[in-house]
Amino acid sequence: MESADDMIDSVIGVVFSKNRQECPEPIKAEVQGYIPKWLKGTLLRNGPGKHTVGEMSYNHWFDGLSLLHSFTFKNGDVYYRSKFLRSDTYNSNMEANRIVVSEFGTMAYPDPCKNIFSKAFTYLSHVVPEFTDNCLINIIKFGDDYYASSETNFIRKIDPESLDTLEKVDYLKYLTVNLATSHPHYDNEGNTLNMGTSIGDKGKTKYMIFKVPSKPEADTEKKKSPLKSAEVLCSIPAHHLLSPSYYHSFGMSENYIILIEQPLKLEILKLATAYFRGVNWASCISFHRDEKTWFHIVDKRTKKPIAQKFYSDALVCYHHINAYEEDGHIVFDIVAYKDNSLYDMFYMANLKRDLSQDTKVTSSPTYTRFVVPLQHDKKAEVGVNLVKIPTTATAMKDKDGAICCQPEILSEGIELPKINYDYNGRKHRYVYASHVEWRPIPTKIVKFDTETKEMLAWTDDMCWPAEPLFVPDPDGKEEDDGIILSSIVSTDPKKSPFLLILDAKTFKEVGRASVNADVHLDLHGIFIPDNN
Repeated sequence: MESADDMIDSVIGVVFSKNRQECPEPIKAEVQGYIPKWLKGTLLRNGPGKHTVGEMSYNHWFDGLSLLHSFTFKNGDVYYRSKFLRSDTYNSNMEANRIVVSEFGTMAYPDPCKNIFSKAFTYLSHVVPEFTDNCLINIIKFGDDYYASSETNFIRKIDPESLDTLEKVDYLKYLTVNLATSHPHYDNEGNTLNMGTSIGDKGKTKYMIFKVPSKPEADTEKKKSPLKSAEVLCSIPAHHLLSPSYYHSFGMSENYIILIEQPLKLEILKLATAYFRGVNWASCISFHRDEKTWFHIVDKRTKKPIAQKFYSDALVCYHHINAYEEDGHIVFDIVAYKDNSLYDMFYMANLKRDLSQDTKVTSSPTYTRFVVPLQHDKKAEVGVNLVKIPTTATAMKDKDGAICCQPEILSEGIELPKINYDYNGRKHRYVYASHVEWRPIPTKIVKFDTETKEMLAWTDDMCWPAEPLFVPDPDGKEEDDGIILSSIVSTDPKKSPFLLILDAKTFKEVGRASVNADVHLDLHGIFIPDNN
């Protein structure tokens, strides 16, 4: 019988540290159960797939080289393929047979065999560092094009069918953003809305909300980048010039955009000197637990932030779930933490400790609901709850006139949340997510009912599920009419990796598509229907 230590070593080796082999030509999966006839299109996913180059290894799981993979549905069959993103970072590392481009948790230093002039040039280039184009987090759609993305100013255009890497795109050529999220929103017209941080532009550091139209006006050039038509909707000054907030996503309701300026801060001066101090860029992010978390509400119609100040206690949020408007309030749901310890858990050196049942996560994710009263009584007294809809969340004016919001906790232990995106910006009922218990890596995926608080779960022995993604039934009438897709990695040598297919309503397995390939545990992605 396998011991606990052997199990942990197996998980680290198979799920996290193993270098994957790409599968560049499509292979047919073995389907058990059935594939719904209406399911036609491609599930396109992104995540780290190579953590060792030559004799060097990355320090952090999120630093690994991007490996794209896809599951394509055609006439009841499923085809799998995968390719490494041929970024400049990938090509430079492969050519040198060592890590030569720095990632967030791994700083790359010059080859000790290089001469002093080459070393000096390398050090000087890090005064104003050019970030990596190892875009390993998600897939973004701009116009008719698809891009692999991370959180730097670089994205890489890709062919969603062949997974070939195309041109490198720099946000800074179109917008003054040095960092941008990998979690955009898409409105009813198909426009893409995203948010980025502009550092030190004209002496100011600000958060910029921008929109890329689905169909650029008067676009006669087929090769024209959709970003050439990008429009800045609004910019919000950071509370601190040299320490802007780090954020991974943002919220959007029908008429408003929600930015959480949390006290998880990127220290710019530390970032600029990290290379010389021998530390990684991740060490330049610090959590200030004694500071407030500010909520910025931007009206999409006026393109201006609301003047009223809203805040809460210190928290860390990576993923927004949804936001909607109800009777003069904005309700927004997030996954919140008490601190930023999650990132440290995924250092490769920490994974064995973190997978042990003797180690508890210091801050577990909580499904957190905030309610912001937009149409409140301006003459209300200090300490009076301004929330007038059914919820235990509160919002009270303080002595300075700002409104302090306290949340309702709906559930604990869920991450990587997804909804039926047709309900994005509208009141939703169901959330699909990974479930975390005593370790930071999920072993089950769940369906959570926000009304009844009931939770349905899928799990299987020695299986490690990726983020669940909801695909709606085109003939569906209810919110949960559709299926859930999740790529599964198994540490059972007798069980091939597979794509899991669940009925979203019952959360029962309807099929799985097993593939004889080296499938990796991915992070995020999208489903591209055949008609798109």
